[in-house]
Amino acid sequence: MFLKRTREQRLKFCSLYSGSSGNSLFVSNNNTRLLIDAGLSGKRIQSALTAIEENPAEIGAIIVTHEHSDHIHGVGVLSRRFDLPVYANDKTWAAMEKDLGKIAPHNIKNFNFKQSFVIDDFEIEAFKTSHDAADSSGFVIYDGKKRIGVATDSGMITPEMMTALSGCELVVLESNHDVSMLEAGSYPFYLKQRIKSDFGHLSNETAGDLALELVKKGTRSLVLAHLSQENNYPLLAYETTARILTQAGVALEKDVALCVAKRSCVSETINL
Repeated sequence: MFLKRTREQRLKFCSLYSGSSGNSLFVSNNNTRLLIDAGLSGKRIQSALTAIEENPAEIGAIIVTHEHSDHIHGVGVLSRRFDLPVYANDKTWAAMEKDLGKIAPHNIKNFNFKQSFVIDDFEIEAFKTSHDAADSSGFVIYDGKKRIGVATDSGMITPEMMTALSGCELVVLESNHDVSMLEAGSYPFYLKQRIKSDFGHLSNETAGDLALELVKKGTRSLVLAHLSQENNYPLLAYETTARILTQAGVALEKDVALCVAKRSCVSETINL
């Protein structure tokens, strides 16, 4: 399935919030506006949209990666307030439905991993990520010309993830923790093991290695996201990936733009 572009359109991306306290991403072109996750209150997400000069009432849908509260906290409120469709796979719906409150039947939308789906101007491919959730997803959003990939909340890089993200102009990539900080930190042993497991979160080093492979395959903008507040900090995440890229001969800004998504406020808007 391929979408035809009838006229030149601007593809816009902004991380509204990113981190264990809440996640929400915004993607739009001239006609279609989407949220990927809504993990904070509806009020805070509306304020973030207003801050980037977007009208919350013009959002076309919310796409959900998985059912953890830092990704769905505001989904139900926003769906009811603005009559928004909510897209998730079957297992995620089953896991999160009780936490969303009442969703109008016409706004309950399902997708699967075998077939892309269309929301207005966007074709969306979902792929599996490796996380301790019912059936967590990443996404590639395609406007007919350019692709944005979103891969957060995954404990390892799967071949399916690599295939889906290859060739995306922009990739939002989890860079959750520094391994040394995690091991020396105050988290209980079981939680440290969970985070480091194949069903936890990507470390800075693993994110940097994946970033390098993606740049080789055509990615030109990288957004490091979902940083741990206790086991990471933005400069460390940035410097880890920057080091891996530059040691391989990648010129930052010339070959690829690299930034870190902010935790508690909107990040820089990226236009493709």
